[in-house]
Amino acid sequence: MSRLFSYRIPYDLGSAPNPFWKLCTLAICKPIIRQHAEVGDWVVGTGSAVSPIGDISDKVVYAMRVTQKKTMQGYDEFTRSELPQKIPLMTSKDSRRRAGDSIYDYSNLHDAKSYPVLLPSIHNEWNRKTDLKGQYVLLSDHFFYFGDQPVTLPDALLGIVKKGPGHKANFDAQYINHFIDWIHGLGYQPGKLVGKPQMTVGREDSCSICGPRDQYEDEADLREADSPIDKHC
Repeated sequence: MSRLFSYRIPYDLGSAPNPFWKLCTLAICKPIIRQHAEVGDWVVGTGSAVSPIGDISDKVVYAMRVTQKKTMQGYDEFTRSELPQKIPLMTSKDSRRRAGDSIYDYSNLHDAKSYPVLLPSIHNEWNRKTDLKGQYVLLSDHFFYFGDQPVTLPDALLGIVKKGPGHKANFDAQYINHFIDWIHGLGYQPGKLVGKPQMTVGREDSCSICGPRDQYEDEADLREADSPIDKHC
């Protein structure tokens, strides 16, 4: 049975998730979800009451059905060989390149005790521990990204909304099927971006603000226990 993981996105910058190049990826942030979601599961990001575009706490920013799952090292190898656009280039004029989420370079690891190089990107050393804690990257070619055009949830599905840090995952099959039917029933083509990120990553931006903020969110995610899945993580 497919599962559904939902969480709040405080600031949508186009990096977590990264919906570009016809492949939605969750490679940084949300370590528990990245550890436990499997192919066939759904991941849903809802908005925040303090988002850059106002109170969108009852709206869906994106939803993806996981179609691939890779180790972080495997994702680094994949992006280098197949999708280099996902590797961040902070000096690029293209905001999609600045939002790249393949931020850990495993190419020069010498042994099991060495660490990947953190590339200039949306994250900094504040985030290394929780990013790497996730171990895996979730990929999807079946996704709906609304960004700055979020879609309001019907009343019957407001239970998906996670208030504050952490995530939800304890949904029964009927509820999950209701969500899947609803999002497909909106009439949007999977894989086609409906909106743009609510904010963009600046050129040559070390994102020192994002670092501690995202670290706080992810450490709270590691502490919280919203579901049986969380309780034995």
